[in-house]
Amino acid sequence: MVKKDNMETNFLSGFPPYAELSANEPVEPGSYVFEANCHIHTPYSFSAFDDLDTVFRMAKEERIDALGINDFYVSDGYESFHKGCISNNIFPLFNIEFIGLLKEEQSKGIRINDPNNPGRIYFCGKGLDFPFHLSDKNLRLLSGVKVESQCQLRAMVSKLNRLIAEGGSKLSLDFDQIRKRFAKELVRERHIAKAVRYLASENFSKDEDRMSFIESLYGGKRSKQSFADAAALENEIRSNILKAGGTAFVEEDERSFLPLGAIKEIILDAGGIPCYPVLLDDPSGKFTEFEGSFEKLYDSLTSMGVGCIELIPGRNALNILSDFVSFFDSRDFIVTFGTEHNTPEMIPLTVTARGGTDLTWKLEEVNRRGVCVIAAHQYFHAQKMEGYTDAAGKPRKNMKKEFEAAGQAVIEFYLRDKQI
Repeated sequence: MVKKDNMETNFLSGFPPYAELSANEPVEPGSYVFEANCHIHTPYSFSAFDDLDTVFRMAKEERIDALGINDFYVSDGYESFHKGCISNNIFPLFNIEFIGLLKEEQSKGIRINDPNNPGRIYFCGKGLDFPFHLSDKNLRLLSGVKVESQCQLRAMVSKLNRLIAEGGSKLSLDFDQIRKRFAKELVRERHIAKAVRYLASENFSKDEDRMSFIESLYGGKRSKQSFADAAALENEIRSNILKAGGTAFVEEDERSFLPLGAIKEIILDAGGIPCYPVLLDDPSGKFTEFEGSFEKLYDSLTSMGVGCIELIPGRNALNILSDFVSFFDSRDFIVTFGTEHNTPEMIPLTVTARGGTDLTWKLEEVNRRGVCVIAAHQYFHAQKMEGYTDAAGKPRKNMKKEFEAAGQAVIEFYLRDKQI
C-alpha cells in the first residue's frame, strides 16, 4: 500500500487500479455516507479564514470528510490545502473560479449569476489535476487577467487616498502593503475594505472617531453598523466605497474578464470539469433573468456544453432549492454544494439552507453523488485514464452512475483503509 505522506505529487496516482479498488464488494452509489463541502475560498483568494489551520480545525470538529478549495483565478493554495487534507484524513477536491463576461447578455441587460451586473458570469472548474498545470498559452492568458484585475484595484486605492486627503487627514493606504498584510497574492475588494477598517482602528483610539473617519469616505452617508461588528462593517465599507456607485469605485476594464470559451479552455487544460455556480433565489424569492426558468436554464447550460452545477444553499430557501436540485439531478447533471466563505462572516463548514435550515436527506445524497463524480474524475486522470468529460468539456454519455460508484470507492478507500 502507498503511504499518504508519500503522496506529495498526486496522492491518487498511488491508489490501486479501479478493478482492484472495487473488487472486494460491489459499491452502490449513495450507500456510503460522508459529509462534503465542495466550495470554500481560502486566504489565497479572499476568505473568512485567516489561515488553513482554521479550515481544518473546523472541518474536523464538524466531521467534514471531503472538502473543495475554490479560489478565484489561482491554484496557489493547492499544495498547502493538499497537505492539510492528507494530515487530517479529509478527501481534497481541487477547484477554481473565474469571472467572465457574456457580451450579448450584457447588451440586453440580462443578469446571469451576478445579481447586480448584467452579463457578468461566475464560472468554476471542478476536479482539476493536482499538481496544477496549464499550457504556456493559457498561463499567459490567466496571468493577463490577474494583472488587469490588480490594475483596477490599485486605481481604487489611489482614489481612496485622494478621498482621505480631501477630508484633511494625512493617513493613506498602500496597495503593496495591503497585499503583504491581508492577501496571499491577489488583492480583492474585500481586502481593501478590511484595510480601511484597520486604518481607522489603528489610528484612532475611540470608536466614534473611527466611525467618523470611515463615514467621511461614504460621500455623506451615515453608517448603519457599529465598529465592534467587523464583518458587517467591512461589508458596508465595500458597498459604500468600492462597489458600483461607491465613492472610490473604478469600473473594470473589459480585459479583466475572459469570454466563457476561454474560461472553459483553461479549465479543460487544467484537467477540470466546467461547472456553472447557480445563484437561485434571493431573500425576496426573486431570480436573475438567466435563471428564472429551470427549463430555459437547462437548455442554456446544455447548449454551452455544461453538465455540472453548484449551489451555495445558505443563500436559498429550502423548498426552492429542493425543487431546483430535483429538476437538474433527474436530468443527470452533477450537482454539488458549498458554503463559499468568501465574506468576512465566519459560518460553519456544514452546508445548510438559508437561515441555517438543515438540508434534507435527499439533498445531502445528491451532493454526495456529485462529489463522488468529481473524486472519480480526479482519480481517473491521476491514473492516466479518461475523466468524466470529453475534449469539449461535455459529460461523456451514460457515465454518471459509473463515476458515482467509482468515486465512492475512491473516497471510501481514502477515508477507511487503515493501510494507507
